Amino acid sequence: MRLLLFLILLAAPFTAARAQQPQSAIRTLLQQQTSSWNRGDLDAFMTTYWQSDSLIFIGKRGPTYGWKATLDNYKKSYPDTTAMGKLTFNILEMKPLASDVYFVVGKWHLQRTVGDLEGHFTLIIKRIKGSWKIIADHSS
Repeated sequence: MRLLLFLILLAAPFTAARAQQPQSAIRTLLQQQTSSWNRGDLDAFMTTYWQSDSLIFIGKRGPTYGWKATLDNYKKSYPDTTAMGKLTFNILEMKPLASDVYFVVGKWHLQRTVGDLEGHFTLIIKRIKGSWKIIADHSS
């Protein structure tokens, strides 16, 4: 019994560290998005999304399907750095749905000279071929 307890206590830090690795990678992905956006680089911003026709983005105009259509919508809505402003995220919740799929809830804020915008988002982020990618985004 003592041996079992010892092994459980010994393994606990490693289990906790493994659980933190995806969360750390997801935070890095969102920081990459923020940096790309704040440089005015929508193409780099979109590298964090799953480059697939199955990507879904849901905004105030309803769902958009596909990576290219999502990029096109971003470029139409944010044609220049003035419209883009400076982006910040505040992650409110991050929950694993499976070992390679996370549900993320947060707030976004755009500081802009033409008027600030803000809202909330939910993301489904999945590890695909070793990289974490956003496969679904609902931002409002």
